[in-house]
Amino acid sequence: MSDAIARYPSLSGKAVLVTGGASGIGAAMVESFVAQESRVFFIDIDKPAGEALAEKLGGQARFFAADLTDIAALRAAIRAIEAAAGHGLDVLVNNAARDDRHAWDGVEPEQWRRTLALNLDHQFFATQAVVPGMEARGGGAVILFGSRSWMRGLPNMVGYTTAKAAINGLTRTLAREFGPKGIRVNCVVPGAIVTERQRRLWTPPEADAAILARQALKYRLTPLHVARVAVFLASEEAAGCTGSNFFVDGGVM
Repeated sequence: MSDAIARYPSLSGKAVLVTGGASGIGAAMVESFVAQESRVFFIDIDKPAGEALAEKLGGQARFFAADLTDIAALRAAIRAIEAAAGHGLDVLVNNAARDDRHAWDGVEPEQWRRTLALNLDHQFFATQAVVPGMEARGGGAVILFGSRSWMRGLPNMVGYTTAKAAINGLTRTLAREFGPKGIRVNCVVPGAIVTERQRRLWTPPEADAAILARQALKYRLTPLHVARVAVFLASEEAAGCTGSNFFVDGGVM
Protein backbone atom coordinates (compact mmCIF):
# COMPACT_ATOMS: atom_id res chain seq x y z
CA MET A 1 0.00 0.00 0.00
CA SER A 2 1.24 3.47 -0.86
CA ASP A 3 1.94 5.80 2.06
CA ALA A 4 0.22 8.59 0.14
CA ILE A 5 -2.94 9.88 1.81
CA ALA A 6 -5.85 11.85 0.36
CA ARG A 7 -5.85 15.56 1.13
CA TYR A 8 -8.89 17.13 2.76
CA PRO A 9 -8.79 20.94 2.54
CA SER A 10 -11.45 21.16 5.27
CA LEU A 11 -8.88 19.89 7.81
CA SER A 12 -6.27 22.54 7.09
CA GLY A 13 -5.75 24.64 10.20
CA LYS A 14 -8.21 22.63 12.28
CA ALA A 15 -7.32 21.91 15.92
CA VAL A 16 -7.09 18.12 16.37
CA LEU A 17 -6.47 16.12 19.54
CA VAL A 18 -5.43 12.46 19.43
CA THR A 19 -5.30 10.50 22.69
CA GLY A 20 -2.74 7.72 22.99
CA GLY A 21 -0.89 9.33 20.11
CA ALA A 22 2.71 8.46 20.90
CA SER A 23 2.86 5.05 19.23
CA GLY A 24 1.07 2.51 17.06
CA ILE A 25 -2.24 3.54 15.51
CA GLY A 26 -2.23 6.78 17.48
CA ALA A 27 1.12 7.88 16.07
CA ALA A 28 -0.07 7.09 12.54
CA MET A 29 -3.07 9.34 13.09
CA VAL A 30 -0.94 12.15 14.48
CA GLU A 31 1.28 11.98 11.40
CA SER A 32 -1.72 11.76 9.07
CA PHE A 33 -3.38 14.85 10.53
CA VAL A 34 -0.06 16.69 10.30
CA ALA A 35 -0.07 15.79 6.60
CA GLN A 36 -3.47 17.52 6.38
CA GLU A 37 -1.85 20.70 7.76
CA SER A 38 -4.04 20.47 10.85
CA ARG A 39 -2.92 21.90 14.19
CA VAL A 40 -2.26 18.63 15.96
CA PHE A 41 -2.04 17.93 19.68
CA PHE A 42 -1.65 14.53 21.29
CA ILE A 43 -1.75 13.09 24.80
CA ASP A 44 0.05 9.98 26.03
CA ILE A 45 1.44 8.60 29.27
CA ASP A 46 4.65 7.54 27.49
CA LYS A 47 6.66 10.74 27.75
CA PRO A 48 9.84 9.56 25.94
CA ALA A 49 7.84 8.21 22.98
CA GLY A 50 5.66 11.32 22.86
CA GLU A 51 8.61 13.67 22.92
CA ALA A 52 10.40 11.61 20.27
CA LEU A 53 7.40 11.76 17.92
CA ALA A 54 6.99 15.50 18.44
CA GLU A 55 10.67 15.99 17.67
CA LYS A 56 10.41 13.77 14.58
CA LEU A 57 7.57 15.93 13.30
CA GLY A 58 9.59 19.10 13.80
CA GLY A 59 7.11 20.86 16.03
CA GLN A 60 4.15 20.27 13.73
CA ALA A 61 2.43 18.38 16.55
CA ARG A 62 2.49 19.26 20.25
CA PHE A 63 2.77 16.57 22.89
CA PHE A 64 1.14 16.71 26.32
CA ALA A 65 2.00 14.04 28.88
CA ALA A 66 -0.91 12.77 30.99
CA ASP A 67 -2.33 9.58 32.47
CA LEU A 68 -5.76 9.28 30.84
CA THR A 69 -7.06 7.19 33.73
CA ASP A 70 -6.61 10.29 35.93
CA ILE A 71 -9.66 12.26 34.81
CA ALA A 72 -8.56 15.43 36.59
CA ALA A 73 -5.23 15.28 34.73
CA LEU A 74 -7.03 14.57 31.46
CA ARG A 75 -9.29 17.57 31.92
CA ALA A 76 -6.31 19.76 32.79
CA ALA A 77 -4.45 18.61 29.68
CA ILE A 78 -7.44 19.41 27.48
CA ARG A 79 -7.74 22.88 29.02
CA ALA A 80 -4.05 23.44 28.30
CA ILE A 81 -4.47 22.23 24.72
CA GLU A 82 -7.45 24.52 24.14
CA ALA A 83 -5.42 27.41 25.54
CA ALA A 84 -2.55 26.55 23.19
CA ALA A 85 -4.97 26.35 20.26
CA GLY A 86 -6.55 29.66 21.23
CA HIS A 87 -10.04 28.20 21.00
CA GLY A 88 -11.97 24.95 21.30
CA LEU A 89 -11.02 21.84 19.40
CA ASP A 90 -12.43 20.89 16.01
CA VAL A 91 -11.63 17.18 16.15
CA LEU A 92 -11.18 14.70 19.00
CA VAL A 93 -9.85 11.21 18.30
CA ASN A 94 -10.31 8.94 21.34
CA ASN A 95 -7.72 6.36 20.38
CA ALA A 96 -6.07 5.27 23.63
CA ALA A 97 -6.71 1.68 24.76
CA ARG A 98 -4.97 -1.38 26.20
CA ASP A 99 -6.09 -4.87 25.17
CA ASP A 100 -4.62 -6.87 28.04
CA ARG A 101 -5.55 -10.53 28.33
CA HIS A 102 -6.82 -12.09 31.56
CA ALA A 103 -8.80 -15.09 32.78
CA TRP A 104 -12.34 -14.21 33.85
CA ASP A 105 -12.15 -16.07 37.16
CA GLY A 106 -9.12 -14.15 38.43
CA VAL A 107 -10.46 -10.64 37.92
CA GLU A 108 -10.75 -8.56 41.09
CA PRO A 109 -12.69 -5.27 41.44
CA GLU A 110 -9.60 -3.05 41.26
CA GLN A 111 -8.42 -4.71 38.02
CA TRP A 112 -11.94 -4.53 36.57
CA ARG A 113 -12.22 -0.81 37.25
CA ARG A 114 -8.75 -0.15 35.84
CA THR A 115 -9.59 -2.03 32.64
CA LEU A 116 -12.70 0.11 32.16
CA ALA A 117 -10.69 3.24 32.97
CA LEU A 118 -8.07 2.34 30.35
CA ASN A 119 -10.56 1.56 27.61
CA LEU A 120 -13.85 3.35 28.25
CA ASP A 121 -13.93 6.11 30.86
CA HIS A 122 -11.49 8.53 29.24
CA GLN A 123 -13.35 8.34 25.91
CA PHE A 124 -16.45 9.76 27.58
CA PHE A 125 -14.71 12.31 29.79
CA ALA A 126 -12.45 13.63 27.02
CA THR A 127 -15.54 14.05 24.85
CA GLN A 128 -17.39 15.78 27.68
CA ALA A 129 -14.48 18.18 28.08
CA VAL A 130 -14.20 19.23 24.43
CA VAL A 131 -17.88 19.56 23.48
CA PRO A 132 -18.44 23.09 24.88
CA GLY A 133 -15.53 24.41 22.82
CA MET A 134 -16.71 22.56 19.72
CA GLU A 135 -20.21 23.92 20.13
CA ALA A 136 -18.83 27.45 20.44
CA ARG A 137 -17.07 26.93 17.09
CA GLY A 138 -20.26 25.75 15.44
CA GLY A 139 -19.56 22.03 15.39
CA GLY A 140 -16.87 19.39 15.22
CA ALA A 141 -16.10 15.71 14.95
CA VAL A 142 -15.58 13.16 17.72
CA ILE A 143 -14.13 9.79 16.81
CA LEU A 144 -14.37 6.97 19.35
CA PHE A 145 -12.46 3.71 19.06
CA GLY A 146 -14.22 0.40 19.43
CA SER A 147 -13.23 -3.19 18.79
CA ARG A 148 -14.71 -6.17 16.98
CA SER A 149 -13.50 -8.36 19.88
CA TRP A 150 -16.81 -8.06 21.74
CA MET A 151 -18.77 -8.78 18.56
CA ARG A 152 -16.80 -12.00 18.09
CA GLY A 153 -16.99 -12.91 21.78
CA LEU A 154 -13.25 -13.37 22.08
CA PRO A 155 -12.16 -15.10 25.33
CA ASN A 156 -9.56 -14.08 27.91
CA MET A 157 -10.29 -10.36 27.73
CA VAL A 158 -13.71 -9.92 29.30
CA GLY A 159 -12.90 -6.53 30.82
CA TYR A 160 -11.70 -5.21 27.47
CA THR A 161 -14.64 -6.58 25.49
CA THR A 162 -17.08 -5.16 28.05
CA ALA A 163 -15.51 -1.70 27.72
CA LYS A 164 -15.48 -1.85 23.94
CA ALA A 165 -19.09 -3.03 23.78
CA ALA A 166 -20.07 -0.01 25.86
CA ILE A 167 -18.44 2.30 23.30
CA ASN A 168 -20.97 1.13 20.73
CA GLY A 169 -23.80 2.46 22.88
CA LEU A 170 -21.82 5.57 23.76
CA THR A 171 -21.36 6.37 20.07
CA ARG A 172 -25.04 6.12 19.25
CA THR A 173 -26.24 8.07 22.28
CA LEU A 174 -23.72 10.89 21.94
CA ALA A 175 -24.47 11.21 18.23
CA ARG A 176 -28.08 11.96 19.19
CA GLU A 177 -27.06 14.24 22.04
CA PHE A 178 -24.63 16.32 19.98
CA GLY A 179 -26.23 16.30 16.54
CA PRO A 180 -28.19 19.52 17.21
CA LYS A 181 -24.88 21.16 18.16
CA GLY A 182 -23.37 20.30 14.79
CA ILE A 183 -21.04 17.71 16.33
CA ARG A 184 -20.69 14.33 14.63
CA VAL A 185 -19.79 11.21 16.65
CA ASN A 186 -18.54 8.06 14.94
CA CYS A 187 -16.63 4.95 15.96
CA VAL A 188 -13.68 3.32 14.20
CA VAL A 189 -13.48 -0.45 14.72
CA PRO A 190 -10.03 -1.82 13.85
CA GLY A 191 -9.29 -5.46 13.20
CA ALA A 192 -5.91 -7.15 13.45
CA ILE A 193 -3.52 -4.26 12.89
CA VAL A 194 0.23 -4.78 12.71
CA THR A 195 1.83 -2.67 15.45
CA GLU A 196 4.97 -3.20 17.50
CA ARG A 197 2.88 -4.06 20.58
CA GLN A 198 0.66 -6.52 18.75
CA ARG A 199 3.64 -8.23 17.14
CA ARG A 200 5.41 -8.50 20.47
CA LEU A 201 2.47 -9.73 22.55
CA TRP A 202 -0.34 -11.28 20.52
CA THR A 203 0.23 -11.65 16.77
CA PRO A 204 3.78 -12.70 15.86
CA PRO A 205 4.51 -13.35 12.15
CA GLU A 206 3.59 -17.02 12.52
CA ALA A 207 0.00 -15.91 13.28
CA ASP A 208 -0.36 -14.16 9.92
CA ALA A 209 -1.74 -17.19 8.06
CA ALA A 210 -4.62 -17.65 10.51
CA ILE A 211 -5.41 -13.91 10.48
CA LEU A 212 -5.45 -13.76 6.68
CA ALA A 213 -7.68 -16.84 6.51
CA ARG A 214 -10.36 -14.89 8.42
CA GLN A 215 -10.00 -11.74 6.32
CA ALA A 216 -11.59 -11.17 2.93
CA LEU A 217 -8.56 -9.01 2.03
CA LYS A 218 -5.42 -11.11 1.92
CA TYR A 219 -2.89 -8.67 3.30
CA ARG A 220 -2.09 -7.51 6.81
CA LEU A 221 -3.51 -4.17 7.86
CA THR A 222 -1.28 -1.39 9.18
CA PRO A 223 -1.94 1.68 11.35
CA LEU A 224 -2.15 3.79 8.19
CA HIS A 225 -5.25 1.88 7.08
CA VAL A 226 -6.92 2.99 10.31
CA ALA A 227 -5.58 6.54 10.17
CA ARG A 228 -7.02 7.06 6.69
CA VAL A 229 -10.51 6.26 7.93
CA ALA A 230 -10.15 8.52 10.97
CA VAL A 231 -8.97 11.42 8.81
CA PHE A 232 -11.92 10.93 6.46
CA LEU A 233 -14.40 10.92 9.37
CA ALA A 234 -12.86 14.12 10.72
CA SER A 235 -13.20 15.87 7.38
CA GLU A 236 -16.19 17.58 5.80
CA GLU A 237 -16.33 14.71 3.29
CA ALA A 238 -18.01 12.76 6.12
CA ALA A 239 -20.45 15.58 6.96
CA GLY A 240 -23.42 13.22 6.62
CA CYS A 241 -21.99 10.50 8.86
CA THR A 242 -22.76 10.18 12.57
CA GLY A 243 -23.66 7.47 15.05
CA SER A 244 -21.99 4.73 13.01
CA ASN A 245 -19.29 2.07 13.29
CA PHE A 246 -16.64 2.07 10.58
CA PHE A 247 -14.81 -1.25 10.34
CA VAL A 248 -11.17 -1.47 9.32
CA ASP A 249 -10.72 -5.22 9.61
CA GLY A 250 -10.17 -6.53 6.11
CA GLY A 251 -13.69 -7.91 5.88
CA VAL A 252 -13.78 -10.25 8.87
CA MET A 253 -17.07 -8.90 10.18
